Amino acid sequence: MRLLLRLTALTVALLATLTSPVSLADAAGTKEPVARPSASARGFKHPGVLVSKAQLDRLRKRVKGREWRSSFAAMRHSRYGSLGYHATPVRVVECPPDDRPGYGCVEERQDAIAAYTQALLWYITRDRAHARKAVQIMDAWSAVLRDHTEGNAGLQAAWAGSSWARAGEIMRHTYGGWPRHRVRRFAGMLRTVYLREVTVTAPDYNGNWDLAMTDAAMGISVFLDDRRGFNRAVRRFRARVPAYFYLKSDGPLPKRPPGGHIRTPDRIREYWFGQRRFVNGLGQETCRNFTHIGYSLAATAHIAETAWHQGLDLYGEAGKRMRAALTLHARYQLGADVPHWLCGGNLDLDMGPDTEVALNHFRNRRGIAMPQAQRVAQRLRDEGTDDLFVAWEALTHAKNR
Repeated sequence: MRLLLRLTALTVALLATLTSPVSLADAAGTKEPVARPSASARGFKHPGVLVSKAQLDRLRKRVKGREWRSSFAAMRHSRYGSLGYHATPVRVVECPPDDRPGYGCVEERQDAIAAYTQALLWYITRDRAHARKAVQIMDAWSAVLRDHTEGNAGLQAAWAGSSWARAGEIMRHTYGGWPRHRVRRFAGMLRTVYLREVTVTAPDYNGNWDLAMTDAAMGISVFLDDRRGFNRAVRRFRARVPAYFYLKSDGPLPKRPPGGHIRTPDRIREYWFGQRRFVNGLGQETCRNFTHIGYSLAATAHIAETAWHQGLDLYGEAGKRMRAALTLHARYQLGADVPHWLCGGNLDLDMGPDTEVALNHFRNRRGIAMPQAQRVAQRLRDEGTDDLFVAWEALTHAKNR
């Protein structure tokens, strides 16, 4: 009898997660599809992966104003926003860590960003053609993809998986035209193809791996209403961020990567690309290049932002490190003289559009002035996307609390 009751409860919970979206009348009297939260989803707020419903609603209004008109036009007229966009799914994505050509790597990342772009365009414009295109792209991949292979499998799955989760979250909870069996298939893809890759530990790899993988794991967990997965991502964030962005309170050396084999002072310095002097805000990959620092700043902010929408303030826990890192790297990105003690006096300055989410929190929610970081963000806004896992964040997050 107890087994029967448990099976019955599980069946009810499963059916609840498959509840179809319903249409409610908006203020103008037109029908706009919105989703009814399922019983198992009540612990999560939806949409709530990187962008919240409140932010999406403000986004719909702000694109009509002059300040954001050009950013919206850039997104809408990008290749990702075209209604003629065609997905090119493959069964196995092969991404080597070296110069060997991959198979499906660029296509997967671009298709995931296209799905997210189309989802944003759907929400902003209410043009169902964009909704159908977003769903079409996601359905194409969920029907075909089975695995990631080669040395960059985890990172590739992280980049694409984070964008898929954002796209799927918007469409599942705001659009009534995505068939339930296709939603289930997409969810199965995220769970079996992506989550298994992005939850593998990578303690001895450069830290942008762990952070990007945690970004994807958290977004996917929210989409799947997976509280355990969400909590695992939180634990991983709490362990990795202090080992990536240095503060003087850590002591004379940075914290060791959790769970790895980098333990001695010499190994730690080697892991930090030969750096021997550590200052507030320095990152594990500062002396590698600012491109990877940008990836890490973006992923850290994505994780904190998604957690924020779910009622957990990871910004409060990691904020001092994040602000110090934003300030330090912005200073040199803007052209400050590089001292010889810092990476031998040579920095590879190529940060992308990676700071908008963090800046929005610290400047607009918390009222903390960060002028140098703001100048860098404004300079890089025209890039729009890095074609990996960052897309349109000036539009979605700048001045959007």
